[in-house]
Amino acid sequence: MLKRTLAAAALLAMCALPLAAQQQKPAANAGNDMSLTGQVIDVNCYTTMGASGAGHKQCAAGCAKAGVALAILSADGTIYMPVSSKPADPQNARLEPFAESQVKITGVHRMEHGMHTIEIKTIAAAT
Repeated sequence: MLKRTLAAAALLAMCALPLAAQQQKPAANAGNDMSLTGQVIDVNCYTTMGASGAGHKQCAAGCAKAGVALAILSADGTIYMPVSSKPADPQNARLEPFAESQVKITGVHRMEHGMHTIEIKTIAAAT
């Protein structure tokens, strides 16, 4: 009986170690409100071939429909990936009408894991 009790206690201790070793998950980054003017780009073609602009509009639209991510390229060269705080809420459909066009976006900017993200509140063609 003592052997079983000790074995059970040892097993419980071993199971508890990974839980104790886990770091507490950091609080979500609240981000900051921002306005951004930039060009909607096809991330794949832009990052692999430098393709962008009016001559790339049809390709970007086709890539977006095929599931390639669209993002916003700011004047300083920063790429902002659109994100949503809701699960399974892709943002391509919101950006597709503006593929390879200038847009003005308001939203919440976060810098996470080396990536600039923006949770879009409003989007319109830049004037």
